[in-house]
Amino acid sequence: MSLQDELTDVKRRLDDLARTVERLERSLTQSREDTPRAQPARSPEGLVTIPDTPYDSSLWTDSDDEGLGARDRHAP
Repeated sequence: MSLQDELTDVKRRLDDLARTVERLERSLTQSREDTPRAQPARSPEGLVTIPDTPYDSSLWTDSDDEGLGARDRHAP
């Protein structure tokens, strides 16, 4: 097979792939539109407000850095 034939074959396959992806996207869009979705129940009393103030550093006293090990030891 010549280089030109191989390039033509690759282009044809890419075009086929693009058409298949477009069909899949249309199918997924259609199925999403056809499927009724239940909206999650949200109640204001279930929400938690997180303050912007920094945490108290004493909460982290004697804690290890996750993935780094204890502070007084060296990594292998």
